[in-house]
Amino acid sequence: MIQQNKYKHTIAACFLGYIVQAIVNNFAPLLFLKFRNDYGIPLDQIALLVTFNFGVQLLVDLLASKYIDKIGYRVGIVGAHLFAGAGLIALAVLPQVMPSAFTGLLIAAMIYAIGGGLLEVLVSPIVEACPTDNKSGVMSLLHSFYCWGHVGVVILTTLFFRLFGIELWWVMALFWAVFTLANGVYFSRVPIRTLEESTDAQQMDLRKLFGTRMFWMLMVLMICAGASEQGISQWASAFAEGALGVSKTVGDLLGPCAFAILMGSARALYAKFSNRLPESKSLFFCAGLCVCGYLMASLSDTAVIGLLGCAICGFSVGIMWPGTFSMAARDMPGGGTAMFALLALAGDLGCGGGPTLVGWVSGLFGESLKAGLLCAIVFPLTMMAFLLLRRRHKA
Repeated sequence: MIQQNKYKHTIAACFLGYIVQAIVNNFAPLLFLKFRNDYGIPLDQIALLVTFNFGVQLLVDLLASKYIDKIGYRVGIVGAHLFAGAGLIALAVLPQVMPSAFTGLLIAAMIYAIGGGLLEVLVSPIVEACPTDNKSGVMSLLHSFYCWGHVGVVILTTLFFRLFGIELWWVMALFWAVFTLANGVYFSRVPIRTLEESTDAQQMDLRKLFGTRMFWMLMVLMICAGASEQGISQWASAFAEGALGVSKTVGDLLGPCAFAILMGSARALYAKFSNRLPESKSLFFCAGLCVCGYLMASLSDTAVIGLLGCAICGFSVGIMWPGTFSMAARDMPGGGTAMFALLALAGDLGCGGGPTLVGWVSGLFGESLKAGLLCAIVFPLTMMAFLLLRRRHKA
């Protein structure tokens, strides 16, 4: 118990770290239509911002799988906050001072994506290494803070826009940068231990990981988890405002905000009841529910049903990411930091691929986000198929 109390600030810093991750991934999408209207950037090009963000995170994940143990957890996690904060400052400044606003947005996305990638690689293994009684529940609770961060970003940003006007969006970017840098300072002071220090299992090298069939199944599940979540999350604001015809404020509150609240609620509930709910069956049920949510959002002509579909998607994707992480930690206890980094890479591949597919298909069908969202059901369907394959493999 004394050892657990020693690490309570470490876990608290990790919870805040996932709020930072939510800022990195979800602040800019609230401004997609603003960027299109002010800078004349079409939706298919704006989709490249999402692709670029998660593409850089993917590259960072790949490099981290090889080098993070050498530079150390503390240096990596504090550096993650420095990059994320600097990127948000760049987002506020570069589009307004560079000849090409789109180039400025890409540079800013590259900088904060480096921080996002390092956060994704390090926060989960840092929590996994902390001495806790219910690791699956703590992992799900950790990931729920990504959702609460998402909610906070939407509500506070929307409130700011209502009070001071969306023209001052860059002030909000600077506010989130200050929050991010402050948590970096917090991380510099808390105790941190590695996964290798927390387990007696023999550690697997990259060659052994790549040669394990279970590892590749988990990688596919992570790709599908990231794509199912971000495929609708990144476009929820634009979908509600553009495709469903509701106002910016209503769209943000009932689109991405409701999505995030239900996603966080699912993770908090799973944290409470994880000891009674089998991960594989829970993930299979949620993937099926996600298919229903995507169909409601993409096929309905009624704004209420479309927004309800977004909300259902939020609840259904809630446990996909943390559930797969916990499943991997149990199935492959010797995977170590490299496994978590590669799973984060797969998740980020899905996070980039899902919104990109939605944006690309939407462009093909005359800027129809409904068509793009309809195609995205391929991700939860694939997840269901691979969960069945995993069950057969373990049997």
